[in-house]
Amino acid sequence: MNIYRHTFAAVCPSDGELIIYRLEVRSPLMIRVERIKEETAVIKKGWHEQIADQLAEALGGDQTIIATHQGVEIETVRLSG
Repeated sequence: MNIYRHTFAAVCPSDGELIIYRLEVRSPLMIRVERIKEETAVIKKGWHEQIADQLAEALGGDQTIIATHQGVEIETVRLSG
């Protein structure tokens, strides 16, 4: 099992706040670091859950994304298969 962790930022479309996201991907397959950075770099704006869906589609594996928005911690989990 490979575990990848990456932090990235995107703007909330509701209030314009810059949100810092912590992504963790667990995969039996190798995922190139450059691929993770490319996929997160194109995310400039979006709702947390939609970002999770987009990254699950692009990267695969089991994913957890955690962020705090307006004092509320949000954690999404996307499982492969």
